[in-house]
Order: sequence, then structure tokens, then C-alpha cells
Amino acid sequence: MKYTTKSITVRYGETDQMRFVHHSNYFKYFELARLEWLSKMNISYAQMEKEGILMPVVKASIIYKTPLFFGDTFRVVVTLNRVPKATLEFSYQIINQNNKIICTGNTVLAFLSQKKKLPMRCPNFLLEKFN
Repeated sequence: MKYTTKSITVRYGETDQMRFVHHSNYFKYFELARLEWLSKMNISYAQMEKEGILMPVVKASIIYKTPLFFGDTFRVVVTLNRVPKATLEFSYQIINQNNKIICTGNTVLAFLSQKKKLPMRCPNFLLEKFN
């Protein structure tokens, strides 16, 4: 399953002294893409947390190819790699206004019971959305 975000513009506060987007912001862009996509699927992180389901990131990686700069626009392509079991595995591509790949990355999120503080299986209501 794949989703592409609407266009995003780099803000000045996201850049560093070299005028590049600071490396830590790319993980924020990945999160923004996940949340936007899940929202489009009528899945609410807030509602899941109210129901005692947490989804912490347990693994993350990025390969940087070329920087983004203040004022650039970009889209994030997020792909769910497989039907979830106890984790959600995503791949990402950030593509700028010239259709150039800026970076690629991956994250793994685990399902965690808020009450028990233990890993859990993907809830059925989510499995239904992803199948």
C-alpha cells in the first residue's frame, strides 16, 4: 500500500547554519506522511491511544542523497511494506519539486499495550483496513 502526501514547503526554522534542512527533520517528515495517510484511511492515532494501543518507533534509518533547502517544496511517498503482525514496517521517499529523490528511509513501529507495557498483535480493526 502506497500513499503520497500533498506538497510541503520547507520552513526556515527547519534549516541549519549551512541552509540545509537539518537531518533530524526528515524523521518528522516521515511521521507527517504516516499520520496524513492513516488519517485519509480514517485511522486515528489519538483514538488508538485512548483505547490503550501505542505505536512507538523501534527502528529508523535514512539514506540522504541531496539536501532540501529553505523554500523548496517536496512530497513524501510512504509505503506499507507488508500486512502488519506485531509491527508496521514503512518505506519512504522524499521527492522535491523537480522530481529528484532527496532521501529514502524506513521505520518500524511496534504495537504496544499501554496497560501491560508489552508488545501486542496488530488490532483487528487495523488489519481490516490493510487487507
